Amino acid sequence: MQGVIKSYDPGTRLGVVVRDTDRSEYDLAADALAGSIFRMLRQGQRVVFELDDRGLATRLRLGSEVDMGSPDDPPEQRG
Repeated sequence: MQGVIKSYDPGTRLGVVVRDTDRSEYDLAADALAGSIFRMLRQGQRVVFELDDRGLATRLRLGSEVDMGSPDDPPEQRG
């Protein structure tokens, strides 16, 4: 899934990501940044993420325009 960080507190690691497709909001899992290049997040940061079995956003990673399926990208380049 793709989305944008709505809020993030680096002290508590609590935050919210908003999914692009329907504007649903998901709280970040405690391990959301584990294994990613992120050390912190900023409001408006574009990310790719997954949901865990509790419905929390996890496995955050940087999303490029190709990853996010930008309308200007040829379909064979979308991932």
